[in-house]
Amino acid sequence: MIGWLIIACEIGFWIVVFVGLIARYILKKKQLGAFLLLLTPIIDLVLLAATVIDIRRGAEVGFMHGLAAVYIGVTAAYGHRMIKWADEQFAYRFAGGPKPEKKPKTGMKHAALQRGEWYRHLLAWTVGSTLLGIMILLIGDMDRAEALRLWIVRWAMILGIDFIISFSYSLWPRKEARRL
Repeated sequence: MIGWLIIACEIGFWIVVFVGLIARYILKKKQLGAFLLLLTPIIDLVLLAATVIDIRRGAEVGFMHGLAAVYIGVTAAYGHRMIKWADEQFAYRFAGGPKPEKKPKTGMKHAALQRGEWYRHLLAWTVGSTLLGIMILLIGDMDRAEALRLWIVRWAMILGIDFIISFSYSLWPRKEARRL
């Protein structure tokens, strides 16, 4: 059930964003568009509530319960940026807005961008791991909550690898490709 709800929340997130952008740029209803875009966190609250209810009802805690917390952490850290990206693309394509700037791919600006992305990943991990920890406490049985604990550990390992890669660009920045 939780797996399908995660999929539904992801689809719902993008539908709300898309409808909000249509309201803002095509229907010229800026306040309605802003209101709809502000509704996106409610989708996360629905997923969080459903996950907690499922666990409290005694469901076997598994991979999908952990994925729900990870999804919420990632949405908390990256959601605003995803909406901003979609807004810029939509404004450019449908409302005569400026062409979105390309991200730097070389040099110290690229290195700074990669460091910033790692900090955002750290925020996602912190939010997601906090939710996982709360769920572990709600369960009150470490054996039953093992799948959630493993999420924290594995995600921390991924975060560590991401740190090494992201900060390596500060020591060894990408160089411009040579043109002949």
